[in-house]
Amino acid sequence: MKTRTLIVLSSVALVATVFLGIMLTRPAEHIPPKVMAEPDMFAFVHSMTGTRPDGNLTVTADDALVADVELRRMFDYYLGAIGEKNIDQIRAEIELELDRKLKPVPAVQAKRLLTRYIDYKRALVDVEKNPQTPSSGIGPVRARLLAMQQMRARFFTPKEVESMFGFDDAYDTDAVARLEINQDAGLSAAQKKVKLAALDAAMSPALREAREAPLKVARMEESAQKMRAGGASEDDVYRMRAKAFSPEAAARLAAVDQETLNWKNRIASYLAARNNLIGNPTLSDADRQTALQQLRDAQFSADEQKRLAAYE
Repeated sequence: MKTRTLIVLSSVALVATVFLGIMLTRPAEHIPPKVMAEPDMFAFVHSMTGTRPDGNLTVTADDALVADVELRRMFDYYLGAIGEKNIDQIRAEIELELDRKLKPVPAVQAKRLLTRYIDYKRALVDVEKNPQTPSSGIGPVRARLLAMQQMRARFFTPKEVESMFGFDDAYDTDAVARLEINQDAGLSAAQKKVKLAALDAAMSPALREAREAPLKVARMEESAQKMRAGGASEDDVYRMRAKAFSPEAAARLAAVDQETLNWKNRIASYLAARNNLIGNPTLSDADRQTALQQLRDAQFSADEQKRLAAYE
């Protein structure tokens, strides 16, 4: 959800670096995003206010831990607090959550896996320091992807790799293969089309659904804008989205719409007040700058203020 300052454990920042931006469009293991938490939901750090921990932990009938992508999602949720908490505090919080959700035996298994997962995250930084990695073209993307995949064998069993990273690997491998085809100057447009069609045919149903999901969302949002332009209500838009996705997804999209509207209203109010200050002839330049900063501080957080330059 949010990136942090420590690259050693920040999976979002690492992925963005490793895959040069192409993986930013990758869905999170085709698992629906979590809904907003209740107002009194405990937040581990301030930046997680309004969220709930990812991951639905499961065990087998004989109380053995299931090491799957859901467990990894839980680890990553708390590791996203790097920068606000140190790694020892984060580990302790994850272990408390494991004790709360699991029986003693699977909880111990999960804690051992957590240790290996943190060590794996630390080792990923070596991938970025590899001087033999190609510096241009598609080479570095594939080289880093392969290095990450090979490194997992040092920390996880083949079964754990498949269950925890299998979908990500399939998605990333497909994305890199498409980049290689599109950037191959030796292929004609027709040859590229044939090769891309072969990749399409080889995709699993889950991967196909994941790749098509952003397009489906984009089409739905175009429909929503057309509906609003035609006089439809937000309730009409909600029903359209709920039919296309689910009531939960429609509610999340409605919440995003409301957040966007609130932001636009705040910006409009700020710009009006800012213009009044700039046009006030009784203020000296120094007083005007002081007043403008006070206005920013009163209406926006420090992080939000970084975005104001785009509107001023």
